[in-house]
Amino acid sequence: MEIAYQPYIDPEFESLLERIYPPRVCIDNDACQDCTLVKVDSANKHGILLEMVQVLTDLDLVISKSYISSDGVWFMDVFHVTDQLGIKITDESLILYIQQALCASRKEGISKELQNCLKREVRPPHVSMGHTALEITGTDRPGLLSEISAVLTQLECNVTAAVAWTHNTRAASIIYVEDKLRGGPITDLKRLAHVEEQLENVVDARHRVGEKRSVRLTTPVAGQTHTERRLHQLMYANMDYEPCRGCTETGVAHRRHCTKIHVSIESCKEKGYSVVNMRSRDRPKLLFDTLCALTDMQYVVFHAAVSSRGTMADQEYFIRHKDGFTLDTECERHKLTQCLIAAVERRVSHGLRLDLCTHNRVGLLSDVTRVFRESGLSISRAEIGTQGDRAVGSFYVTDASGDEVNPQTIELVRKEIGGSILVVNKSPGWTPRTPSTRNISRSSSGSVGEDKPRFSLGSLFWSQLERLSNNFGSIRS
Repeated sequence: MEIAYQPYIDPEFESLLERIYPPRVCIDNDACQDCTLVKVDSANKHGILLEMVQVLTDLDLVISKSYISSDGVWFMDVFHVTDQLGIKITDESLILYIQQALCASRKEGISKELQNCLKREVRPPHVSMGHTALEITGTDRPGLLSEISAVLTQLECNVTAAVAWTHNTRAASIIYVEDKLRGGPITDLKRLAHVEEQLENVVDARHRVGEKRSVRLTTPVAGQTHTERRLHQLMYANMDYEPCRGCTETGVAHRRHCTKIHVSIESCKEKGYSVVNMRSRDRPKLLFDTLCALTDMQYVVFHAAVSSRGTMADQEYFIRHKDGFTLDTECERHKLTQCLIAAVERRVSHGLRLDLCTHNRVGLLSDVTRVFRESGLSISRAEIGTQGDRAVGSFYVTDASGDEVNPQTIELVRKEIGGSILVVNKSPGWTPRTPSTRNISRSSSGSVGEDKPRFSLGSLFWSQLERLSNNFGSIRS
């Protein structure tokens, strides 16, 4: 067997270039009439692009366009961003936060001073840092979240936040819990082991031989992986991408009416890259989700062009594997295509959205999910957390077969839980599963528009790269 030797690289040396040349960020509100330009110029490192996008998406900013270049040891990027209402970023405290947050190193993270500068905590309500994190993966089934939360209540673990995704019969959830009696994270090792054992019994109860599942409890640590990125990792480990299929048709008429995601991977031999083109329906955090898949699969983005028009989004990436190789085999290209489609689909919600806002109390999640289970409802996605003494969250529900819920059932649920705490909204873009739509991915993003020449976004990117690079000359940290 051939033995490969890898050189040892001191972690301090790895960050030397970043310390010598710290990132420079410029917020430009003059260049475009309808958006704010966020320009970043910094030393390159694996995953830096995802880190930048994560900062912007955690602030609920919408990225409508981006141009990226990171050849060699330098990284340059321009993001076109607005707030959720499509308005430029003019809040001085928010601008200062963006500048400093994009310059913060991975080890240091974002300080409390920056949080105070913005006058609000920058994290989704379903994330509860400082508490014990419970990660669960397995096969999805109706009532699973209800059974898990009921066990946690019996074990005197108070749920402070939770997020759960389901996709292609797989389920992944991250639940933050604290000690009901003492508060704070659970630190007793024997108790942690007991909680983990009891939850494994719940997850294993209906698993068939060979099916993947896992239960893992972790205590708070500095530099903890972003919760939503961790969910992508859990679903990937659970191989939810295997059933994913994209649309391979390229005709203009077909693409205009197609409801599936289009992904193509081609070779750009003259530059030594693999070129990934994606077209899908635009939605919040689409760029973040795509980059999670590329980064966690150890692909390096050297250049990229991302844009959205109306309801559609086009993404193009010039990539290589971290070891410097391109995607030379059909097996590699097929797996990456599946994983990119899965990354887009996971966050798209199915069913009726039930918004919860009520006084927080111990056992609330167990009570709410029990009512759903007893009413024959299946939770396809859930996010719940706390804001002060209030519990806020959203549940996307279908019936046990994945079809639309009977309105009478919803009214019964409202009465059981309390009509004043649930607001019912139809999940946008979702249609019930029927024979005519069963083979169409309900969470895929539509694909319309005309055929584009190969590397069209890349051509646009290359033509504007010199102008964009010149703009970085005026960046001030």
